[in-house]
Amino acid sequence: MTKTIVVCGYGSGISDAVARKFGAQGFQVALVARNRDKLAAAAAALGKAGITAKPFPTDLADAAAVTAMVAKVRAELGPITVIHYNAYLGGAGDLTSSNVAELRASFDVAVTGLVVAVQGALADLKSQPDSAVLVTGGGLAFYDPKVDAMAVAWNAMGLAVTKAAQHKAVGLLAERLRKEGVYVGEGVVMGAVKGTAFDAGQATLEASTIANKFWDLYQGRSEQSIQIS
Repeated sequence: MTKTIVVCGYGSGISDAVARKFGAQGFQVALVARNRDKLAAAAAALGKAGITAKPFPTDLADAAAVTAMVAKVRAELGPITVIHYNAYLGGAGDLTSSNVAELRASFDVAVTGLVVAVQGALADLKSQPDSAVLVTGGGLAFYDPKVDAMAVAWNAMGLAVTKAAQHKAVGLLAERLRKEGVYVGEGVVMGAVKGTAFDAGQATLEASTIANKFWDLYQGRSEQSIQIS
């Protein structure tokens, strides 16, 4: 049976590398983000590399849209084997002055969208012995005074809050789904990735290296969370 990976929060960095890695291993790839044109171009590029990929434009902050997307992926590509959740949203940089709507939107993308995607695909995931939910985490999630100082200095307080919540959600989902045979794992990226919006010329991480780490997580199916640096 053909396997399908849903890449949520597709972009030119980590998620593109994950799409290529899993696609090279025979997975069909569902590309999910808001920008329809970007997804169409990415699907075409992956197709030239011999990977079956289709675009599914979706606002991952919209729970109803996420549910509809999962159903559409299933209808067009078959049962979902893997969800790779790479989506995030900035905003609410300063918790003392930012509009709380920004914080809510960031939470909905990072946490609510993840939960809804898992719920929508759960029947598929439970039916396959090699299913998985893989999440791209960030070092700002950790409880540490130096991390907090960094988040404040970078005006990324909202992102730190939502990544922390996502990190907890990963742990809870891993514990809950373990007995269902569904593996949940997280790769916490501890630095800037070359060629992405966070690269100010001093990035040290290659997206392809991170994708390989996610493949190793998927194959090993034992570690709940690893740090990638």
